[in-house]
Amino acid sequence: MARQKLIEHLQAHSLRTDGPFTLRSGATSDWYLDARQTTFDGEGARLVGDAVLSVLDREVVAVGGMTMGADPISVATAIAAAEQGRDLKAFSIRKEEKDHGTGGRLVGPVDASMPVAILEDTTTTGSAAVEAARYLLDQGFNIVQAIALVDRSGGAARRNFAELDIPHLGLITPSDLGVE
Repeated sequence: MARQKLIEHLQAHSLRTDGPFTLRSGATSDWYLDARQTTFDGEGARLVGDAVLSVLDREVVAVGGMTMGADPISVATAIAAAEQGRDLKAFSIRKEEKDHGTGGRLVGPVDASMPVAILEDTTTTGSAAVEAARYLLDQGFNIVQAIALVDRSGGAARRNFAELDIPHLGLITPSDLGVE
């Protein structure tokens, strides 16, 4: 039922069918999902956090991914976990290293001793999340799983993560949203 409410929220607030739209991958589509219309909404974030937490491996102690798309999902999931008495950290990976302050690309209370999950909002190929995974692997992290809120990749993201020996799960597919 919670997943269905999330689907309904995405359909009502995030789904656009007035394309064509150019996707990050360069492909064009008649529909577009602006997941931030859900992930940055209070009720939407609650639904997202609960949905991700329901499929998150118990071994995982930190969640995150590339900054912007993964940020609200990670924080919502950490909050949902805290409400259930589970200690879960959120993190973000910058696209480029920062040269001031503490520097670096990784932001948040995490270190390589923590098993993590990579999160993303919508995936067409998985390239942004794979970039995050490669960065974390280079830093010595154990990535337990990768989760996309909406997977429109037709299996491409799963295959790209399989090359890294990381299981990938899409919570919602285009057919769940009533689009193809």
